[in-house]
Amino acid sequence: MKKENVRVIIWGLGAMGGGMADMLLKKKGVDIVGVVGRGAKIGKSMYEFIQTERGDRPDVIIDTYENVITEKAADVVLLCTDSFTRNAFDKIKYCLEKKINVVSSAEEMAYPQAQEPELAAEMDRIAKENGVTVLGTGINPGLIMDLLVVCLTGACIDVDHVTARRVNSLSPFGPAVMHEQGIGTTVEEFKEGAATGKIAGHVGFNESIRMISDALGWKLSGKVEQTMEPIVTNVHRKAPYAEVQPGYVAGCAMKGYGYVDGELKIEMDHPQQIEPETEGTNTGDYVIIKGTPNINMANKPEVPGGIGTIAMCVNMIPHVINAKPGLKTMIDLPVPRAIMGDMRELIEE
Repeated sequence: MKKENVRVIIWGLGAMGGGMADMLLKKKGVDIVGVVGRGAKIGKSMYEFIQTERGDRPDVIIDTYENVITEKAADVVLLCTDSFTRNAFDKIKYCLEKKINVVSSAEEMAYPQAQEPELAAEMDRIAKENGVTVLGTGINPGLIMDLLVVCLTGACIDVDHVTARRVNSLSPFGPAVMHEQGIGTTVEEFKEGAATGKIAGHVGFNESIRMISDALGWKLSGKVEQTMEPIVTNVHRKAPYAEVQPGYVAGCAMKGYGYVDGELKIEMDHPQQIEPETEGTNTGDYVIIKGTPNINMANKPEVPGGIGTIAMCVNMIPHVINAKPGLKTMIDLPVPRAIMGDMRELIEE
């Protein structure tokens, strides 16, 4: 008997959700059975907001979450709406209670135990009660500065210190990310925004550092420490969603530190800016492990953040469907891999 196609609902059809729709439409053995949107998008065709043309495919009309997400209406919901666990929690709970698995792109959901242990325990309980699974993933956190580090330590007899460095371009991202990173502000406005939390910078150091420490069996002493500094441009820079004059903020340099028994063991270094090449900065991803043996991995240019997040969320769908019920993280599930065949063949009976 032929297996039915994997059924997917996308909640949030912005840059990430739209990209996931385009990717899914190129894959075999999977159908988009619903899209949740809001405002002016409701009642319109999904195909108005994505790159792929409808052709002879059945139409998918964007609707409210109450109308789209009904009991067992899909195998998985791809939730592309938030950065923070607290903001995503009610949406995740709603899906789990409808007995549908969830993959969330919210950065904090990559390891919600780090900052929201009570909500993490509650999601785990609700998922198990309903026989489904929830996972948070993306490019970072989710892969580059955490899971990749953990995988590379598999070749080590012992580990003394870990540095994860990601030098990336913010140019492909939309207005919300530009605002979060303080692009186009003065140095004074940036510092004020950083102090009040209006400028968030990168979200995910707590999650990445905790994922690495838990995977290696290191017990963190105290909170993860973070610093955030403005990257001021000396030249005019123009990206699709931002334009910055000399002397203004073109990026945000974040660092994170995890201590074990008072000793610095995990370092995160993440400068991100629009059009970095205009001042000679080349993007790249780096993992430096001091141990037996030392490991020094460099990938240049960076793995693009948007494409990487889209791919990670879609490629983890079979692993999430196959997993035991509950809250999972990237260190609980099989390693991610591209799906080049029929997605149905990856689903266990």
